[in-house]
Amino acid sequence: MAHGSHGGGDEELEAGEFDFTPLITIEGHGGFETNLDDNPKHYAIDGLFGGVFQWGLGNGGSLTVEAAVGPSVVWGEAEHFYGKVHVDDDHGHEDEDHHDHADAHAGHEDDHDHHDEHAEDDHHDHEEHADHDHHDDHDDHHDEHAEDDHHEHAEHAHDEHGHGDPELKRTDVRGFFSVRYEPNDRLSLTVDWMPYYVTRDQGDDIQGLKNELGAEVVWALGDGDVDFALGDGLENILDGVFLSVMHRQGWESDGTWMGNYTDPRLGVGFNIDQINVTIDAGPRFYTPGSYSGLSQRTDFAGEVEVSIPVGDAVLFAHWKPTYSPDDAPGWGEGWQHHLGTGVTFSF
Repeated sequence: MAHGSHGGGDEELEAGEFDFTPLITIEGHGGFETNLDDNPKHYAIDGLFGGVFQWGLGNGGSLTVEAAVGPSVVWGEAEHFYGKVHVDDDHGHEDEDHHDHADAHAGHEDDHDHHDEHAEDDHHDHEEHADHDHHDDHDDHHDEHAEDDHHEHAEHAHDEHGHGDPELKRTDVRGFFSVRYEPNDRLSLTVDWMPYYVTRDQGDDIQGLKNELGAEVVWALGDGDVDFALGDGLENILDGVFLSVMHRQGWESDGTWMGNYTDPRLGVGFNIDQINVTIDAGPRFYTPGSYSGLSQRTDFAGEVEVSIPVGDAVLFAHWKPTYSPDDAPGWGEGWQHHLGTGVTFSF
């Protein structure tokens, strides 16, 4: 559960030995995109039900398959692949509405000219009366149209871009599947798939299956058995240091490729009695999808995770900050944060 804690006490499986552990994970988490306009937020409570299959390979090695699925109760927008940009096409709608309104206004002026000519032929009083009525009608129509147009755009902005506090939206379905190969207790290679099904169209979320694929290599420089409660000092911290490289790709539920990123990281894991702390950080080489119109850039990403076993359960909390130095259309310079906490029950 923590990259650097290879000496965390899990029993090593002998070659050919098999183990299966059912798991239930409940997590509440939130995302805070402070680098974007209006600081959009999303919250969710996930319940994942699944298990871990593990086969011993000898010499400390193992092959592990983990799978889980369950509901995700969503407030605000659904969780999305890193770097998602909202492509705003409101300007085109505004131009179209303005053009239609201008045509309508021109039509009123044509009617007004025709009415004036008719009024001059008939009677001066009739001209004044008709002109007064026309201006009242035209002004009323113009005001109503402008007010309706304003309300429509305000509602569109609120619904599409999540202005204001996030509201309870719906229940989606989240899944997780991974395969991890560990030839020994210092090296691991993992591939995973994280599907996410949006149950209905709502705001920027489109009904359908989002997909995220990833691969990661972790190399522990030491045995990971660092416990400051047992007398270890800072000179022992190297036993908890690890290097990792993670690559991820993401697709929206309409099939749009959102982009990919690669994270090389330096990290450290250690224990304080039963409490495990894992910290890692490094550059994020991010390539946005072509839909965004943005260029490749280098961001910063990190994670702090704390976990503690309580009986057959593990309580955990994590913070994932990312920082982008680029200020571009639909994307701003600054921080994004993901915070989560929950519990995993094993049986």
